[in-house]
Order: sequence, then structure tokens, then C-alpha cells
Amino acid sequence: MKLHELKPAAGARKAKKRLGRGISAGQGKTSGRGHKGQNARSGGGVRPGFEGGQNPIYRRLPKRGFTNPNRVEYAIINMDTLNRFEEGTVVTPEFLVEKGVLKNLKGGLKVLGNGELEKKLTVKAHKFSASAIEKINAAGGSTEVI
Repeated sequence: MKLHELKPAAGARKAKKRLGRGISAGQGKTSGRGHKGQNARSGGGVRPGFEGGQNPIYRRLPKRGFTNPNRVEYAIINMDTLNRFEEGTVVTPEFLVEKGVLKNLKGGLKVLGNGELEKKLTVKAHKFSASAIEKINAAGGSTEVI
């Protein structure tokens, strides 16, 4: 197939309505706009969010708080997940992605202390919870903040 042979699939493109082409065409005279009224005029219609004068939803609902644009979202991993690796393994974020434990790192890796750790591991991550550090050290391993 060459570039000049490309064309959309059958039925993928719909023909534009031909408006105002006589009464027998079905869209003649008022061209589907009805008789008079705001939407029949050129440039007519209401702005987005307008509800006919009723207090619009964006004014009815309360506004609270804000979204921090600089918030860092961490990929998380728990103690029981770390048990699948051999004794003495150096666990890094890249290692976890390579092994398929994590799909994406987001803004970094945070290790949480959910579950028990039975193996001596060296864990390198961006953040650790206090209980995670405690459990890794208790198992004879070590932690390192990247």
C-alpha cells in the first residue's frame, strides 16, 4: 500500500447535510432551524453552561480546596511483594519495572510496611514509611533513599 492509495473505511465518513436547497430536499427554507426564535438567528444560541436563566450547576455547587499542580504521585510497593526476590537482592525502581512488578514509576517509588518481610534485601527507593524501614532493618536488610 502506498500513501496515495490510502482512503477511509467504507462508512467512516458521513456526507455533510446540504441545507437550504429547495423544499423537496427536506432541509429547504428554514434549513432545519424551525421558525424564528433565538436558535433560528445567525449567531444565535446560548453560551456553554447556560440553563435558561436557572442558576447554573457551576454556581449551585460549592467550591472547596484546590488541586496542587506540583503534587508528586508515587508508585507504591508493600513488604509482602518484596518476599518474591532472592536473599541479598538489590531492589531498585528500575529492577521492579524490569521484573514486571510495577508498570510505571510515576514520580518515584514509595515502600510501605504492609505485610512481613522474611528475606535480607537492600532496597533503594525515593521514599519509605517508618514501618517499612523498621521491617527491612529487622530482616537484616538495608534501605537507601535515592
